[in-house]
Amino acid sequence: MTARRRRRGAYVALEGIDGAGKSTLLAALGRSMRRRGLSVRLRREPADPAIGRLAQEAGASDPWTGAVYFTVDRHLAAPRLKHDLRRFDLVLSDRSFYSTVAYQGSRLAPKERTRLQELQRSATVSPDRVILLDLPAGWLRRRLTRRATARGPLERTRNLTRVARAYRELARTGGWVVLDAREPPRVVLRQAVRALEAWGVRGRPHLREKKLRAPRGPRRAG
Repeated sequence: MTARRRRRGAYVALEGIDGAGKSTLLAALGRSMRRRGLSVRLRREPADPAIGRLAQEAGASDPWTGAVYFTVDRHLAAPRLKHDLRRFDLVLSDRSFYSTVAYQGSRLAPKERTRLQELQRSATVSPDRVILLDLPAGWLRRRLTRRATARGPLERTRNLTRVARAYRELARTGGWVVLDAREPPRVVLRQAVRALEAWGVRGRPHLREKKLRAPRGPRRAG
């Protein structure tokens, strides 16, 4: 008699505009879930920095070409992602294909945007759940003026405001958990842990056998 096949680990993506705090939350959430006894793999996109640079350069003038570069990177990284999902209880990712849909897709016509989403889903594994770190435009301007950027703060803010709007629409239609990125990191971490627990991702031996709960639509933690 063959042993029952174990379920793959949970794949959770952290999304949000530049400066929303994804990297900070990724590291803290990984530590927190490991302390709970889970095996955790942290990943970031793009997986290949060289392809990422090409995507950024091309995307400055042609969002579709930039999106295709990011898709190639995702496709090449898919075997490793699938391998990690077989080995780990939880895979946490700083960005997923939704970042391409929000950044490059928000500059495309609706028909091209739909085509882009289909392309992304065919290239890699879709996240089981997504946490959006939402940062309003006013706070964007405040943070960006403290950063050295190639473009001016006003232009940068305008672009990211468009992307933030696209992210909120994705969250609304996709049933994501939305966290207020203006909150202190410890508060955001606590809310993210609660979201994982609500989805059934807890430090228990039978985690791999437990199904994630079906989403009930978008909700704002707090």
